[in-house]
Amino acid sequence: MSIGHTFLGLLESGPRHGYDLKKTFDDRFGHARPLHYGQVYATLSRLLKDGLVELDGVEPGEGPERKRYAVTSAGVSDVELWLASAEKPEPYLQNTLYTKVILALLTGRSAADLLDVQRAEHLRLMRELTRRKAGGDLADNLICDHALFHLDADLRWLELTAARLDDLRRQVRA
Repeated sequence: MSIGHTFLGLLESGPRHGYDLKKTFDDRFGHARPLHYGQVYATLSRLLKDGLVELDGVEPGEGPERKRYAVTSAGVSDVELWLASAEKPEPYLQNTLYTKVILALLTGRSAADLLDVQRAEHLRLMRELTRRKAGGDLADNLICDHALFHLDADLRWLELTAARLDDLRRQVRA
């Protein structure tokens, strides 16, 4: 995800402080990985340097001064281009789980056990996301559905791989 583009889009509704941007970002997009303050201010600094945001004011606060940022017309154009461009689909051809299965087979360890442990972890996370959906709004439901569909595809891959382990073991050790 492009944090910079997300900040620019959030600033289109009006100027904000870094703290407000972080809070809105975390509430809307950062459920699993909230932003660190350093990341917020480094991103704002870069956007300012690139002319995509400007300082709209500085206010005294309980500590350092609070800078208020506003999106520039160049920033609005940048967001428009970003929103209009397709994201590159991720084919997942180089995946840690795949690597672990192959290494387990190469080293004589149990790939079946590895797949069982991974299946249990996927199911645990799917149950957690399903509970989250029950108490969430439409936006929360959509992001949970996105994650659940990916986890479901992973589960199908785990089952397929488990069914093919004997053949895969022979090929890998040949």
